[in-house]
Amino acid sequence: MTSYFSYTQAKDYMGLKSLTTLRAYIKQGLPTIQVGKSKRISKSDIDKFMAAHRVVAKPEK
Repeated sequence: MTSYFSYTQAKDYMGLKSLTTLRAYIKQGLPTIQVGKSKRISKSDIDKFMAAHRVVAKPEK
């Protein structure tokens, strides 16, 4: 079963400090769902988006 988050819940789940950052991710392709006036983001879409944008840091020398 898929969980759907409000923007605030999605921000907290992703560990973000502001909704501005979440909106930037939405502009970069994070899918949203709108039913009437309610906007939601699915947990599975967040997980896929974050995995697709993962960058492995290289250790400093």
